[in-house]
Amino acid sequence: MTLTTPSRRASSERDRSTIPHALRTEPPRLSGRNAALAAVIGVAVIAALVAIDLFAPHLFRASLPNRLQDGLTLSLSVLFEALPFVILGVLLSIVVQVWLPDGVIERILPRRGWARRAVLSLLGMLIPVCECGNVPFARGLMMRGLAPAEALTFLIAAPIVNPIVILTTQAAFGWDNGIVIARIAGGYVVANLIGWVYSRHPSPDGLLTERFRSTCELVAHEQGTPMRRSLAQFLVELRAVMPALIIGSAIAGAVQVIVPRDVLLAIGSNPLLSVVAMIALAISVAICSNVDSFFALSFASTFSPGAIVAFLLVGPLVDIKMIALLRTTFTARTLAGIVTIVILFGFALGIGVNVFV
Repeated sequence: MTLTTPSRRASSERDRSTIPHALRTEPPRLSGRNAALAAVIGVAVIAALVAIDLFAPHLFRASLPNRLQDGLTLSLSVLFEALPFVILGVLLSIVVQVWLPDGVIERILPRRGWARRAVLSLLGMLIPVCECGNVPFARGLMMRGLAPAEALTFLIAAPIVNPIVILTTQAAFGWDNGIVIARIAGGYVVANLIGWVYSRHPSPDGLLTERFRSTCELVAHEQGTPMRRSLAQFLVELRAVMPALIIGSAIAGAVQVIVPRDVLLAIGSNPLLSVVAMIALAISVAICSNVDSFFALSFASTFSPGAIVAFLLVGPLVDIKMIALLRTTFTARTLAGIVTIVILFGFALGIGVNVFV
């Protein structure tokens, strides 16, 4: 069974009269769930901060009100940093779904699976948006017939293999210690590795959430002019990714004020533990891949080169914000596999850089 994309369902006999009802009834249910999740996260963060103040006040220098303010500031900064790229990704998704003629993607890409994934992993060179914008764009590609494994190859490679990220990484670190080369090569290799692993999945539809498959059904039967379809798709995509972006940003800010930064810095000189610490930091801080090199530069004098490479590889792919966005499309089991592969690969790459560079 394969993903039923719009181009593959032209002859479907589904009753179109049910589609408006689905569009009316789905948002309230999802909004209530997201509101409840946001409330639970907020209560958990406040409870954790109060508990730390009561039982381990020496871990933090700042007072509880200041840390709460810092958490809110960090969450908003992550949100506003990602928002323009999300909107750009949605617009690119609309171009692919509504305005791109049928068959163009199939004619451009090679026929063999490994060759298609190799080309898709370089697509970020032509679409230099950060990881947040790549998610809606990849959703659009899948709605036009791209296999989930192929979309994953693009999603994993694009945040690293794009000109803006390459230039900012080189500007921050130059060509010393092999950091730039290790980041680019590592991003390309791990993307194709993940694409190959999930291309072997016996049921590609099983990688995707029920909600995304339902969205494909709605888009397949969308009627009207291209402008009307573009507006409808814009609303559909924003409704899908914005709650995840807000929740992911909130979690990222909360983690940064709950986890003491001094604990991570204390182990920075150890070649092994420094890699682990920077991977943990990369997952929690959720910084855009276009500027994360300059953030990592502040740790260069304390942490090993391999730890910096691990941070630059893992962060854009599986930070908290990115995981929340990917969850709009891929199942929890799929995400668990992706996160595991990326972390293990990032750890191995970091240790390799420390040993051989």
